[in-house]
Amino acid sequence: MDFPSILGLLGTLLDLSRAAPQLAHLLHERKSFGVSADTTGTSFVVSLGWTTYGIITHQIYVALASGIIAASFFIITVIALRFGRSTREFKVAPIWAVTLLVAGIFFGRVGLGLILSISALISNVPQVRVAYKEENLSGLSLGTWLLTLMGGLVWELYAILQHDLTIIAAAFFQSVTSGIIIAIKLFKPVADATPSQDLVVD
Repeated sequence: MDFPSILGLLGTLLDLSRAAPQLAHLLHERKSFGVSADTTGTSFVVSLGWTTYGIITHQIYVALASGIIAASFFIITVIALRFGRSTREFKVAPIWAVTLLVAGIFFGRVGLGLILSISALISNVPQVRVAYKEENLSGLSLGTWLLTLMGGLVWELYAILQHDLTIIAAAFFQSVTSGIIIAIKLFKPVADATPSQDLVVD
């Protein structure tokens, strides 16, 4: 097994595990304070796009990891909605689903790759916003975002070795936005969960 394959396997393992802390955290807390349903929904959509990209570019690690991540984020989105988030939060997810579909159908691999290159930025910005605006982040899993940051760094190196500009850009945006979310989670003063607390939905 060569070095890029090792990185691909490591990236796949990180991606397969990164949603687990958030899922466990939501099930334990039974509240979704600080979690952006728009980010989890968009992550589901984007992961389906990456699955398609991995298949058409013959990158099995990308396709495998992305398919499982899509399923994980779909489950997390459903649970987040069940525990307090609102469907009114979905601003980016439906637009990005249509954008990826149009890009793939009309522009093929190049169009899909171009849109996917900025998808991590697009999908994570709502979570940055929610983390910044909401006082209570008790529902937001630090573990998921640490794994997301590590995964981004691994995929960045993998993509550099594979000369894949789409993954290079996507991994860069994933790493940067994950780092911002981690910083907010770590340094924002802790607030107590209260039933009357407002969630950011607009």
